[in-house]
Amino acid sequence: MIRLRISGSLAAALVCAMLGGCDSGKAPASSKTASPAAAPSIDARRYDAFYVWPGVRPSPALTPHLLYLLDGEVRRRPGPARFTRLRPGTPHLPGTPLWLVVRVDRLDLGERNWAAIIADMQRWQDAGNTVAGLQIDFDAATLGLDRYAAFLAEARRQLPRPWKLSITGLMDWAANGDPQALAALKPVVDEVVVQTYQGRSTIPGYEAWFAKMTHFPLPFRVALAEGGAWTPPAMLAHEPQFRGYVVFLMSKRVKG
Repeated sequence: MIRLRISGSLAAALVCAMLGGCDSGKAPASSKTASPAAAPSIDARRYDAFYVWPGVRPSPALTPHLLYLLDGEVRRRPGPARFTRLRPGTPHLPGTPLWLVVRVDRLDLGERNWAAIIADMQRWQDAGNTVAGLQIDFDAATLGLDRYAAFLAEARRQLPRPWKLSITGLMDWAANGDPQALAALKPVVDEVVVQTYQGRSTIPGYEAWFAKMTHFPLPFRVALAEGGAWTPPAMLAHEPQFRGYVVFLMSKRVKG
């Protein structure tokens, strides 16, 4: 497929067409180690892969080469699970590969919801977009990775090729996760995006978590909060599975 190049200003303007509500990223509970407050803050202009939640207006100065867009959710509520689309339209973003994110807090999706998710992905593809695949945004507990692996195996079965499967992951997986449970994800998922923030701030003590990620068995990216503090752990430069960063863009606070 031919990839068209678009300017940073145009790409940001196209992304701004997808307005709705905003939500913050999530990660595990903070460590008791020292705060990274003295570290440099994340300047989104230095990166080219971004999370864009509805309601966030990216700066025209950004040049996106990869986007993760929140597209829908399946929430825990009484009754059967139901996929809810969060975007009113299907924008045309030529030349920029897209991961469509579905946020879930329950794992009993069922055939009807998978069909709705796949149909929505096809709608994006038919609009002229380059859909890389589906990302499942779910805070899987470290001790529940085996159950989560079974859910992801079903997701992979439902997802047509050549679309890929991405998941968000907690830093605690590397520190306390069962190596066999992590290894079981290898034939199922194409990448893990490790979350390093809670709300608008980097989780204190992230260095200790990354020190235990040596030889992580899955391809992974690291998600950073725009404006959060961050000093790259030295081990990342030597990890063959490390694929780069994704910056979670923040809505701009209105000054009172």
